[in-house]
Amino acid sequence: MTKLEMLEAIENAKQVHLAQMDKIKAVIAGKEIKHPTALGKMECACGIWFYSNAQQIKSVLGLQFFERLDRSHENWHRDYVSIYEIYFKEEKKGFFAKFLGANKVDDLQKDKAKLYFLELQKDTEELLLVSDAAKRRISALNDSKFV
Repeated sequence: MTKLEMLEAIENAKQVHLAQMDKIKAVIAGKEIKHPTALGKMECACGIWFYSNAQQIKSVLGLQFFERLDRSHENWHRDYVSIYEIYFKEEKKGFFAKFLGANKVDDLQKDKAKLYFLELQKDTEELLLVSDAAKRRISALNDSKFV
């Protein structure tokens, strides 16, 4: 991966997570989402790129920086699970419960989701901060450091 490709990939990962935040905000606002955000850090578009290029990223950024990015990304997905469980976790309910709309999210759960979303916003800010620092670091490196 060239320097430019790595910079573009990090920027893309940032944009993907911002788009996911918009999607989660829409869910909390009551909009229906057919394809929820991936639960696992290795299942989202950012994670697929990040972990499939882990060796080169470690080589370019260093192990400490790689681990900081990984930790930020993992925290984001860990906190997202709480929101996912409120809006997307399928509970086994009977036919009539489904028919009568018993799978709807109640007000208490919505309030919990809003609090979880505040934590997710903090995680996003940290992830963006670390991503921007990675971009600055990569930009400062000599092109010979890249494939």
